[in-house]
Amino acid sequence: MQKLLTVDLGLLILRLSLGLTMLFAHGLPKLMNYSAKMNTFPDPLGVGNSFSLALAVFSEFICAALISLGVFTRYTVIPLIITFFVIFFVVHGTDPFGKRELAFIYLCGYIALFFTDGGKLSLDRLFRK
Repeated sequence: MQKLLTVDLGLLILRLSLGLTMLFAHGLPKLMNYSAKMNTFPDPLGVGNSFSLALAVFSEFICAALISLGVFTRYTVIPLIITFFVIFFVVHGTDPFGKRELAFIYLCGYIALFFTDGGKLSLDRLFRK
């Protein structure tokens, strides 16, 4: 029982730290400055600057908020995994590792949440009952 609570507390800390940091440090600024950034935002997938920004806002704001709450965690990390895979390997692919390190840490954290799910201290637990 003690180990189970420790694991769930660890998952809560992981979800909150990754989700809230992403939401407030990355997603919210992109959302608030959408019109200013929409024509100059990087377009690594060739879908257009504005649509690339919309995808980033969706993953970094909406999905990050859902992860923080623990709502459909295993599914809501998928857009973030894709986003940070692209950032790490495409956008900053030729940069030194020091410049790509933050993207790598987020990518690893989101992959860990994909395999572990949100834990018992999440809203997912309410949906499972």
